[in-house]
Amino acid sequence: MHSTTNNVRKILQVLESIYPDVKTQLIHKNPFELLIATILSAQCTDRQVNKVSGKLFKKLKTPADFANINIKELEKIIHSTGFYHNKAKNIKNCCIKLINDYNSKVPDNIGDLTELPGVGRKTANVVLGVAFNVDSMVVDTHVSRISQRLGLTNNKDSEKIEYDLMKIIPKNKWNNFSLQLIYFGREFCISRNPKCIKCPLTNLCNYKK
Repeated sequence: MHSTTNNVRKILQVLESIYPDVKTQLIHKNPFELLIATILSAQCTDRQVNKVSGKLFKKLKTPADFANINIKELEKIIHSTGFYHNKAKNIKNCCIKLINDYNSKVPDNIGDLTELPGVGRKTANVVLGVAFNVDSMVVDTHVSRISQRLGLTNNKDSEKIEYDLMKIIPKNKWNNFSLQLIYFGREFCISRNPKCIKCPLTNLCNYKK
């Protein structure tokens, strides 16, 4: 890793100055809705998920509703989020496990969350950070890409990146840092054509210019 402690401090200062108030863009009313929305968000924009989840949560409100719906009907509702066969199967199985093992309540720890079908560390950390206010480091494609470009990690595996970032970012900043990088990735550090000329972190970046 190339970033010094001083660099990390500067990166945090810049991100906090640009994005002082960050929150998930996924619309939800409770931990369960957030869990389902986050599963749907894989390989899909938050905007599209919100379009779908608005209709979805009017029709289905509890794990039992999702467990009992015909899978073809669920696939039809979530079709536009992509990978709908897999997502529908995972969501139904996730809800069945919530009913059987957790009294229909979303667990508030990463061990139990990642036992749920369709829930990896990224989804679990989103739910922990947003719904339960647990210090969590979410590593999505934006966080992965930008943390590599900034020299905060040499790893490409998301779980290894998560642990690298947890070592160098103060724990009380984990939730905001993840979201700040997501905002930053959408505005400046785009995957294929990053706006390096306008980028406020360009002096701290290792990306080929």
